[in-house]
Amino acid sequence: MLKTKVGVKTKNNYKKGVNNMLWKDKYELGVPLIDTQHKELFRRVESFMQVLRAEDNWDEKIPQLNETLEFMKRYVVEHFRAEEEYQQSINYPGYEAHKEVHNGMVDYVKEVSKQYENSNYDEQLMQQFGGRLLAWLINHVAAEDQRIADYALKKGVNGND
Repeated sequence: MLKTKVGVKTKNNYKKGVNNMLWKDKYELGVPLIDTQHKELFRRVESFMQVLRAEDNWDEKIPQLNETLEFMKRYVVEHFRAEEEYQQSINYPGYEAHKEVHNGMVDYVKEVSKQYENSNYDEQLMQQFGGRLLAWLINHVAAEDQRIADYALKKGVNGND
């Protein structure tokens, strides 16, 4: 068993012990669906990073990394769709630019996934991807998405409208 900052985990069971240490309440937008999705994204990225940093050999990490990568390819599209629908529902003026940022991340995740498979599961590629994914998620939710919440607040709409 490996002791980590977020709890005890057994080898190849990285999901246990992940308690979203990266998530901060200040990231909440006040839109329940989007906040729930953000928390899940943070949880998954945190789990992904724990796998990358674990002391197990690379071959033991590949199945969990593959699972997370497949999840990310599906879930970011679903989440971005929900977030963009909310932006349209409140007539958010930054919708088009925000959608382009989302499209760029979707393209990046797909491209890295393809490179990863073609490279026979290159560790260095995943290390780079993990770092960029973590930084992007925090910066995007803390800055870009907060602009949506600020706009909604000024406009007097809440997350349930």
